[in-house]
Amino acid sequence: MIVLYGFGPLFHLPDPSPFVMKTEVQLKMAGVRYARERAAPPSAPKGKIPYIDDAGQKIGDSTFIRAHIEETRGLNLDRGLSADERARAWAVERMLEDHFYFALLHFRWMIEENFAKGPALFFKGAPDSVRDGARERVKQNLYLHGLGRHTDAEIVKLASRSLASLAATLNGKPYLFGNEPSGADATAFGMLAGILTPFFDTPLRDAALGQKNLVAYSERMMERYYPEFVRQAA
Repeated sequence: MIVLYGFGPLFHLPDPSPFVMKTEVQLKMAGVRYARERAAPPSAPKGKIPYIDDAGQKIGDSTFIRAHIEETRGLNLDRGLSADERARAWAVERMLEDHFYFALLHFRWMIEENFAKGPALFFKGAPDSVRDGARERVKQNLYLHGLGRHTDAEIVKLASRSLASLAATLNGKPYLFGNEPSGADATAFGMLAGILTPFFDTPLRDAALGQKNLVAYSERMMERYYPEFVRQAA
């Protein structure tokens, strides 16, 4: 049985990492049996969460985890999608993971009050130097990515375009490409849930709340894949 390593419930979310939620939802989509365990990035094969252990084989990075699941179980989470839809699904995933995620990261880690009540919890009991060093590395990564060179207002402006693009892709459909979810829906849901959680009050959350179809979509996905979490939060 696969073991999925994540952080565990935090920030009013099944997991604080959009990538852990993405992978867990994809495991559920695939109908693969799995167990959840907590872990920290230093224990991961690529130094980041999530990762899985599949009969002793450790796989890091959510995209490669999906590929491993599909290849070893003979599955395709994009079955039913046309070639054009699969191309657009990949573009959506790259927009969210390689751009939008860094806006989420910025507002969690670089805003003092959000960091204090959020990511700082990861370092409870550790020396201040460890916590501060991790925050500085995130700051450097954001700068090297490019998003960290912008003001808060500019970051919101860029990320809001991604939200608008995602809302337009969804349009009036229940899921991104029709009546049933595909692999990219797991990615979109993880990111949206991470932004929409009321745990963090950010201008990016305000922008997401303005896209009513995305809010309804996130709630729909949460009810479908984490019904127990919805009941606990009620």
